[in-house]
Amino acid sequence: MLFTEEHHALAQTTRKVIDSEINPYCDQWEEEGIFPAREVFKKLGDLGLLGISKPEAYGGMGLDYGYQMAFVEELGTINSGGVSMGIGVQTDMATPALAKHGSDELRTDFLAPAIAGDMVCSIAVSEPGAGSDVASIKTAARKDGDDYVINGSKMWITNSTQADVLCLLANTGDGPVHKNKSLIMVPTKTPGVSFSDRLDKLGMRSSDTAQVFLDDVRVPQSNRIGEEGFGFMYQMEQFQEERLYAAVANLKGMEACIKATIDYTRDRQAFNKPVLENQVVRFRLAELQTEIEALRALAYSATEEYIAGVDVTTKASMAKLKGGRLMREVADSCLQYFGGMGYMWDNPVARAYRDGRLASIGGGADEVMLEIICKKMGTAPLHG
Repeated sequence: MLFTEEHHALAQTTRKVIDSEINPYCDQWEEEGIFPAREVFKKLGDLGLLGISKPEAYGGMGLDYGYQMAFVEELGTINSGGVSMGIGVQTDMATPALAKHGSDELRTDFLAPAIAGDMVCSIAVSEPGAGSDVASIKTAARKDGDDYVINGSKMWITNSTQADVLCLLANTGDGPVHKNKSLIMVPTKTPGVSFSDRLDKLGMRSSDTAQVFLDDVRVPQSNRIGEEGFGFMYQMEQFQEERLYAAVANLKGMEACIKATIDYTRDRQAFNKPVLENQVVRFRLAELQTEIEALRALAYSATEEYIAGVDVTTKASMAKLKGGRLMREVADSCLQYFGGMGYMWDNPVARAYRDGRLASIGGGADEVMLEIICKKMGTAPLHG
């Protein structure tokens, strides 16, 4: 996938708003444990950056997903993984199914304001007993007249304490677990929706994350995205974009870790010479940079196929798997070369070490990615 002048112009616009409106405040937001999603999203929305590949009829640019990847890759220059993740939830996790399968009314009510930055969205799939095992969710929506009445809880929900609406997966029937679920748009001001205090996480400190409780929450059945019972399939489609996002969003962040390490080890003296002059150090950094470029090529290849309408479940899973593991590897290696300074809380490489650990858990754990790849290779057990 080759970026055109238009791709580069979009990336430049993204980088400009990051440099002026986001990065100067990241340290403050990390300390506060939350970033002002409404303010940040509105600034991005005013520039059209929240609807790059979304339909023009609802305020989007209507561009292909390659432009979205140019935007996502630039998010890696944000100095806080929590902010980047919050934006990604809005663009690549909570709204793809709505854009593709939602009714005109739903897209008018929820997609258009999300694209404009006037509404904060969350994706509500994971539960205390069902993270990567999406089929095992227990939250249920029963029919009552023209409404659904929803009961259950969701866990680790990004943007949740600021969210205006949840894209929620619930069981809407008693059939097979892959055919009894639906995605439902649930406004957070609906009676019966409540939240825990913000969760105290290892990393992604600037991202507000909470448990969501749903007690007899009543919403119209017209808030359902697409057909009833197709929710699992729609969510698997959404995961393709989420996993491509996960693979691409950290590319420039990993490169920033390497650059910071080069700068530090060039100046840091040990045994009467710069640390960077040790062959093992510079060779290791060269290996890591090569791995990043290989991941970029895989993600670009998957994006090209996605644009062409190909099912990229395998490549997106591979890219997400590789991205999560590489983020851990890069941050760990770079932190080591900082020595004691790498162990300091405010070191940017230490922040990347904390934030990056989630990449192998969220959006499907490494083990789930491997099982998906095995199934596509025909090596998974027949009963699995």
